[in-house]
Amino acid sequence: MASNPLEVLTIGNAITDILVRVDDKFLEKEGLTKSIMHLVDGERAEYLLKIAPKERQQLSGGSAANTAAGIVALGGKAAFVGKVASDKIGKFYAADLRSVGVEYTTSMLEHGAGSGNTMIMVTPDGERTMNTYLGACHDLTEADIIEEQIGRASITFMEGYLWDPPEAKRAFVKAAHFAHKNERAAAITLSDPFCVERFREEFLDLIRSKTCDYVFANLEELKSLYETDDLGEAVQNIAKDAEIAAITMGADGAMAIRDGEIITVPAFKVDKVVDATGAGDLFASGFLLAIARGQDTEEALKLGCLCASEVISHMGARPQEDLQALAKKHDLKI
Repeated sequence: MASNPLEVLTIGNAITDILVRVDDKFLEKEGLTKSIMHLVDGERAEYLLKIAPKERQQLSGGSAANTAAGIVALGGKAAFVGKVASDKIGKFYAADLRSVGVEYTTSMLEHGAGSGNTMIMVTPDGERTMNTYLGACHDLTEADIIEEQIGRASITFMEGYLWDPPEAKRAFVKAAHFAHKNERAAAITLSDPFCVERFREEFLDLIRSKTCDYVFANLEELKSLYETDDLGEAVQNIAKDAEIAAITMGADGAMAIRDGEIITVPAFKVDKVVDATGAGDLFASGFLLAIARGQDTEEALKLGCLCASEVISHMGARPQEDLQALAKKHDLKI
């Protein structure tokens, strides 16, 4: 057994979330379409950082990093692999992620693009307008994948958002190879229907070749993967292709397909959905930790749904309640 074992290691885009409050006039003046995500370049990102209100909140983010943080909040041991630059934002990112207990040792990019960040502009009506600069995220390479670290993790988990840059693809395949070499599992989340549209054949190959043992998706991503509107057909297909598939269904809860068996659980009741950001990330936290600890599929689904219900009840993609206490309250094992 490796020293200092990890339950889950996640790989993804290292993005600092920068939340600011603005009014509609600000959005109009800057030509920003309300409530959508704009991909911006480095120059535009710097400009927005300069002109946006100085009162702001910053948090280390990115889908896979949020999952790692959720696992730690549940009392698990998690690491994150993702690239930032050695600039002010990158140094903040590393310190902030480590401060919540996530192991983060990826080397910083010394020359080239700046650190990835998302400026999230929140208007008085609660709508979020996002401006995302990926920057150094795309400079993750095979050199950042360390066999010793992968070998310490029961499960290595990658976000589909990172499948755009070719170097990052090679990095994940290398990570999956190291996981299997050390008799550990590799997993992928499909992240977004647009990711599936762009990389359908590559994602299917990852699953069918057993490069990825476990698959995470929502209903739209799953149906898009198999190019069907028939959920039953999509479920039958993923049952043949993946060892475990965990599918989130929003207000209807979640299902898992494992060894041909389909298990569903309902969602936990939430008084009001405040912000759905991070629901899938935190579902993955609960599900992955339960599986890493050898719990059954139904327990894993319940823990995943509980974590998702907590994060959608407030702004932001990180839990605010004590997840361990919340699990105990609902008689769930961790």
